Amino acid sequence: MGKITLVTFMLLGKLISFQAHAQIKTDKFMGEIVNYDETKVPAYTLPGILQKADGQLVKNKKSWEEDRKPEIISLFKKNIYGQMPTTFDSIKFELTRKVTDAMDGRACLKEVNINIWNKGKNVVIPIVLFIPNKREKPVPVFLLINNRSKRNTDPNRNVKSTFWPAEMIIDKGYAIASFHVADAAPDKKDSYQHGVIDQLYPEQLNSDDGMKAIGAWTWTASRVMDYFETDQNLDAQKVAIVGHSRGGKTSLWAGALDQRFALVFSSCSGNSGASLARRQYGETISLINKQFGYWFANRYKTYSNRVNELPVDQHMLIALMAPRPVYTTNAVEDRWADPRGSYLSLTNAVPVYNLYGKKSALGPEPPAVNSPIINSSIGYHLREGIHDLNVYDWENFIRFADYHYKQ
Repeated sequence: MGKITLVTFMLLGKLISFQAHAQIKTDKFMGEIVNYDETKVPAYTLPGILQKADGQLVKNKKSWEEDRKPEIISLFKKNIYGQMPTTFDSIKFELTRKVTDAMDGRACLKEVNINIWNKGKNVVIPIVLFIPNKREKPVPVFLLINNRSKRNTDPNRNVKSTFWPAEMIIDKGYAIASFHVADAAPDKKDSYQHGVIDQLYPEQLNSDDGMKAIGAWTWTASRVMDYFETDQNLDAQKVAIVGHSRGGKTSLWAGALDQRFALVFSSCSGNSGASLARRQYGETISLINKQFGYWFANRYKTYSNRVNELPVDQHMLIALMAPRPVYTTNAVEDRWADPRGSYLSLTNAVPVYNLYGKKSALGPEPPAVNSPIINSSIGYHLREGIHDLNVYDWENFIRFADYHYKQ
């Protein structure tokens, strides 16, 4: 481990919990020892990202897109995130509120209900959207998967949260939108099914590879994208999806499945998000299934103590974004999310970006704290602080979007 990495990742005595945002004062959690010692990371071999199921190697982007990419998507569906329904009977977009002079005249507020029907049942997904009034053409959009209180995306702006700094986004010339995970699938083990799943796709509940909460949130992100394609004030070719923590896992899965998302941002997504599972550092598959098994397909639990038998690892999820730009983040105090393992996922996805001739500025070691990698097809930063999504993160998301949209 290099000198910078030692300074960055060796912390004293505390853990900011990845899911609960609570401090855990021991290295034992839910009856399991949690490893924060880099010397105790086991030896591991990652699944071959360019090796097809028949053993042959992918040598060009055509073979990747036609052969290996579908194989990898199928493996993630079967073993981790569940199947993704692609059909429904109808969809309707209802503008419920419009304020043309929001944010002291700087933006237009739209509140929209997305109504989706399937087999006689219906769900409604509300979204909040601000569009800059100072525009000469359709504008690019940031879409946040909100897994915190709806107060964070207050349409009246009585609450202004650093989790969703809408004014800053507007002033930079971008639209900013959000939907809340609970409207699609409550983030609770006893009620996650009440929404998209039990109303529209109840058959998913009885399947070992049926989608659960993350699948429902991912599906919903694509329905919001359906709306964006109808709004003439938005540039639907320049939509960036953003998620934090469990939302960051979701943004990666949404970006992998829906090619319409031009940029993908994942904040502190950790295990089953951007971090390599085989490192068994911080949160493990076993621990995440104990706490949050309702996020994933049932079959994922069979790998809780067999991580090396899992046919995928998270570098393969990152690679599914190619050739589109992807950006992930970590925080120094968030060891639970394994910052080093997240960075290694990115570096191990580079061979797929190389197939497209997309250049990466990633080095073999993670960058120093607060030294973001922006001018690259794959971006990253490790910042000071705890497990969070804050203004520093958003500032760099904007820089990354500017770099790719304005070249």
